[in-house]
Amino acid sequence: MIEHSGSECTRTSRVGRLALAGLIVCLSVVHAGAQVKPNFSGRWTIEPTPSSAGAGAARPAAPSRRGDMGSGWGPDITISQDANRLTVEYVFFGRGDMQPPLKFAYALDGSEAKNSVMMGRGVQEQLSKTAWDGDNLVITTLHAFPNPTTGKTMKEEVKRTLLLESPTSLVVETIRVGVLGGPSSTSRTIYRKP
Repeated sequence: MIEHSGSECTRTSRVGRLALAGLIVCLSVVHAGAQVKPNFSGRWTIEPTPSSAGAGAARPAAPSRRGDMGSGWGPDITISQDANRLTVEYVFFGRGDMQPPLKFAYALDGSEAKNSVMMGRGVQEQLSKTAWDGDNLVITTLHAFPNPTTGKTMKEEVKRTLLLESPTSLVVETIRVGVLGGPSSTSRTIYRKP
C-alpha cells in the first residue's frame, strides 16, 4: 500500500486541475478556429421595392430608386463558394451583345485576386482582397481609372460586406469611397433566393 502525505495529494490535485483547465482552453481555441463560415452559394434576386411589387411586376426593379448603384452586381446574381474561393456571376450585356456573363472570383484566404472585365474602350482590371468579420465576408476592391483631367491612373475603393440574414436573405452593404473630391456613398441591397 502506498501512502501519500496530505500536501503531496494537494499538490497533485492542483497540477491535475491546471492541466484540465489548460486542456479546456486549448479545445476551446481549436473549436473556435474550426467554426464553419457561412456559405453564400445560390441564385439570388434583388428584393422588389414597394413601388415595383404591384400586380404585373415581372422582375424586381434595379436599385436605382435613389440614384445609388446598389451592390454593383446586378439584380440577379449566382454565387458559388468552396473552401478557397467565392465566385459571383451575373448577366450584364444584352442578348444581342453576344458577351458571356460577368464573373468575379475572390480568394477566401485574403490573398489578392485580379479580375479583368472588357468594358468600353478596353480591359478594366480590379484587384480584390477578402477578410472575414465574424460571419460577414468583406470584399475590398480597387478599380483603376484614368483621371479625366491629368490622364494619370487613379484608384477607387469599393467595399462590399456580405451577410446572411437567413438562409434565403442575403444583404450586400456597399461603400464606395469618394473620388475626385466627391462624397463617399453607402448602399444596402437585399437579395432573396427565388
